[in-house]
Amino acid sequence: MTAQYPDRIKFKDTEYALNTNPLEPYFEKNPEKRPQSYSTALWRGYIGHFDIIDKQLFVIDITQPRYYTDSLGKTRTKSISYYKNIFPERDKVKIEWYTGILILPYGERVKYVHSGYASEYSNYILLEIKNGDFKKDKNYTHKEFLDFKERQFNAFKKTEEYKTQFENIKKNFPESDKTFIEDFLKDHIINYTSEFLIE
Repeated sequence: MTAQYPDRIKFKDTEYALNTNPLEPYFEKNPEKRPQSYSTALWRGYIGHFDIIDKQLFVIDITQPRYYTDSLGKTRTKSISYYKNIFPERDKVKIEWYTGILILPYGERVKYVHSGYASEYSNYILLEIKNGDFKKDKNYTHKEFLDFKERQFNAFKKTEEYKTQFENIKKNFPESDKTFIEDFLKDHIINYTSEFLIE
């Protein structure tokens, strides 16, 4: 899978890339409103722009990059907003449908992976969101982030949800052994947990 354009989020007066897509549940329920994709680097069809305002998560714009050739024959990019096509009556919309952990990578890219959001960075901010409300944040170095994922996974293994997800993967991919499934869940643990399970 091609590396993807990330969504963007403003947090504490700084804008970050966002390796989570809080608008996806909305577009899954309202597929007719999803902007058409024009790029393999943007399969979902849009870039969401978010802000934390009064401890709430809002979407403030929904854009799509478009390429064009200028008068000198050079390829340029311009950003087209689809926001009013999707939410015509509101300037900002609280993401009440989202509960989970947002991933904000920043700093130096320490490992490039040509797939989704798999590249790794020197620092991470994690934001815990519940029904669109900001609960808490954690700031980690790359090593601390990997350690957090390990500890979060170990806590997750003690839950009924772990058993459910393990069996779902086993059912859909019967050739997968226990080690493969556990490694997959550990690597994607933030997608499978909606809150910090550890302090």
